[in-house]
Amino acid sequence: MSLKPFLSDRRPRRSGSLPARLLRGLLRVALVLALLHALVWRWAVGELETQFEAWAAQRRSEGWLVTYDAPERGGWPFAATLFLPWTRLGGAEDLVPGGVEWQAEGVRLRLSPLQPRRLTLELLGWQRVFGESFDLHVTADRFTAELPLAAGDSLRELPLAARRLRLRSPAGLVEAERLGLHLDLPPGPAGETGARLGLAVSGLQLPPGLGQATEVLGRTMQALHLDLALSGPLPMAGTLAARAAAWREAGGALEAHDLALRWGPLTAQGSARLGLDRALQPRGEAALQVTGADALLRAAAGAGLLTQQAALAGQALIGLLGRRPAEGGPPVLDLPLALEGRVLSAARLRLGVLPEWRWPGQAVPARN
Repeated sequence: MSLKPFLSDRRPRRSGSLPARLLRGLLRVALVLALLHALVWRWAVGELETQFEAWAAQRRSEGWLVTYDAPERGGWPFAATLFLPWTRLGGAEDLVPGGVEWQAEGVRLRLSPLQPRRLTLELLGWQRVFGESFDLHVTADRFTAELPLAAGDSLRELPLAARRLRLRSPAGLVEAERLGLHLDLPPGPAGETGARLGLAVSGLQLPPGLGQATEVLGRTMQALHLDLALSGPLPMAGTLAARAAAWREAGGALEAHDLALRWGPLTAQGSARLGLDRALQPRGEAALQVTGADALLRAAAGAGLLTQQAALAGQALIGLLGRRPAEGGPPVLDLPLALEGRVLSAARLRLGVLPEWRWPGQAVPARN
C-alpha cells in the first residue's frame, strides 16, 4: 500500500491567494491605525477642553468675566476642535479702561496634527464689542486668529484675519474685503509699556451717511496700512481721566509708523507721534507725503472740520509747496502737521480747531 495519499493529506492548506492575504493584512493595520488615531484624537480634544477651562478659571480668578455654554467636541478625523457657544469675555473698570465686554455667537478652537504648536480660533456668527460709550456689531465670512502655543499662561500675541468683514455703525454698514490685525503685548505685568498694533485693510466700503467725505473721496477706501506703538506705563487704577494724566506724566506717547492710505484721489504716507497736553487734549506732530490734498481739503471743509477760509489757505499752500514728480502725475505735498492746544496747523499755517475731548471722570473747568 502506498503512503502518498496519507502524506498528501498532511500538506498545509492555503487560506487564499497572496493578494487576498496582503489585503487582509493591510485592513488589520488600517484598523489598528484608525483605533490609535481615534484614541489620540480623543486625548487631544480632551486636553484642549481641559486647558481652555484652566485658562478660563485663571482669568476669572483675576476678576475677568468668562462665560460660555456647554462645549461641543468635534473635528475628527482631521483635527481636534472645541466649539464654545455664546461666549462672553469682559473686563471690569480696574482691568480695562471704561470696562469692555466681547460677546460671540460661537468660538471654535482648532488644533491640527500638522501644526501642533499653533491654535486656531474661529469667531463664528455676529460678534459684539461694547463699552461705556460704544457698541459695535461685527461679522465676517471668515474670522480667525492663529495663536502660538508657547510656554507660559499669558497671551501676548494676537493676530486676527478677516475676509468680507461687516460692521454695523450709527452711520450705516461698513464692509471690508480683507482685514488683518496684529497685537503684540509686552512680556511684563499688565500696564507695562511696549504694546504694538498693526492694521491692514483693503477694499473698505464706507456708508453713505458720512456725507461730504464720501461725496468727494468716494465710498471705497482702497487700502489702509498702519503700525502703532504705545509707550509709557498704563496705570490700572483710578478714573479714565486720572489714568490718562498719569500716562502723560510718565512720558506716554502713541507713535504711528508706515502709514499708507489710498482713498479715491487721495494718497498719503508718513509717520506721526501723539500725546496729551496739560488739559488732556491730543497734541503731536506728523510728517506726511500727500497727493490729492485738494480733495482732502474739500472733504474736510464740507464736513465742517475746516472753515472755508482755512480750506482756501490750504489750497494756496498746495500751490506753494507741491512738487511735480519726475515721472509725472499729480503734485506731491510734503506736509508737516502739528496739533497744539486743539489747533491743527500745516507748515505753521492754521487750518482749524478740533472740538474739545472730554474724558469720563474729568472735571469740567469752571467758567467765569
